[in-house]
Amino acid sequence: MANVYHFHLSRHVSRPAPCGSGDPQEIQVAFKRLLQSGLANLPEDGGDEESRRPGSPEEDIIQLEYNDPRAIDFRNALRTWFGNVPWSSIKLHEIRQWLYWSIYNADLPPYDSLPAPQRTVMESALNMLQKRCGCVFKDGSDPAILTMRMTLDNVNILWRPFAFYLTLHSINSSLKKWYKLKWNVRFCHYDGLEYFVRLPKHWDPVTGARPIVFIHGLGLGLLQYNSVLRHLLKQFSDRPILVLLQPQISQHIFHPRFLKPLTRHETADRLAGLMNHLGWAHYDINDERLTSDDSEEEKEISHSLPGKRKKGITMISHSNGSYTHAWMLKGYPNLIARSCFVDPVTFCSWEGDVCFNFLYRQPKTGMELLMHYFVATELGVSNVVQRHFDWASNTLYFEEIPNACDPSKAFFLLGGKDSIVHSEVPLFAAP
Repeated sequence: MANVYHFHLSRHVSRPAPCGSGDPQEIQVAFKRLLQSGLANLPEDGGDEESRRPGSPEEDIIQLEYNDPRAIDFRNALRTWFGNVPWSSIKLHEIRQWLYWSIYNADLPPYDSLPAPQRTVMESALNMLQKRCGCVFKDGSDPAILTMRMTLDNVNILWRPFAFYLTLHSINSSLKKWYKLKWNVRFCHYDGLEYFVRLPKHWDPVTGARPIVFIHGLGLGLLQYNSVLRHLLKQFSDRPILVLLQPQISQHIFHPRFLKPLTRHETADRLAGLMNHLGWAHYDINDERLTSDDSEEEKEISHSLPGKRKKGITMISHSNGSYTHAWMLKGYPNLIARSCFVDPVTFCSWEGDVCFNFLYRQPKTGMELLMHYFVATELGVSNVVQRHFDWASNTLYFEEIPNACDPSKAFFLLGGKDSIVHSEVPLFAAP
């Protein structure tokens, strides 16, 4: 019976992606922004560290020469979406397939049958891409080339015994009880969000230490992050700690929303509402989103008012959790006073390394094999990554990070030998 249930859920996930193409204007802006990446370097002094938000790139997308180092680097990055085949093998049809998917989240129909508006968008995108690559794409097609399009490609799901899910559920349920007894945490719900929170008895929202919000990544839920969570609860006993629980990426197959992850805006809006509900951020949920910077004088006045709540939290994210972190910075940047990214996958995600290494690469080491079976090919993880992936929403750029040049307010931890992220590339050297 358990096998039938797993098979039924797998069939559901194998269907075409339920999400649409997103906001076309937002996607076009994001596409232009990614083409600007690497066209200019940051100043040698690192820029203005006192600026809350670094300036957005203003470089025009000009025609690069074929041998321009910027064009060479970009072509090498783009090859990842085509299985890292030699650049000379990639033809115009495959490029159009990839472009159409990235813009419309759909398979490319016969090109001549495209509606005029779509054809205009495609031609504009193709023109900019050719300039950035420093060459004109060759006509033709090579069916042997794999064009990565996660939301359209077959979902890679490997079966695992029902006892595995049952054992994991039992362990995580036991950990919940232990957290309640040992650390006095409360497991709560807020408008579809699940979380646990520990509130110190005498903490004051005005004078107390800034709250910490932790967003975990793909894996086994509390079991996988137990040591990290215990450290946070023990080390920061003077402040509230909230951990956002995500059953969709924690192999919680018994959860009613196991295959129904919240969207970017649903997650960000509800998490912002939760911060307001808890009194951790000075934000009226009925007002428009907080996107403008306050002057220093306004900040001093705000902090001097009796009973005024502190503005902002410290947000820590790990791996896939950096996507939710990015959504919050895009939608509610003023709610986050300090950011810490651990093994982030949200930067330069358009380059394709994360998608290729996690979903398409054949495991060659023991660690890669463990990652492939226990995480990448699990039912819920595959559903989130391959059927609800939105590169425009998931990609965070340098200028979108408040105080990105201030290490006391923005901190980044990258693994030098990360098997998923190409950490050797200086992510912020070329905004």
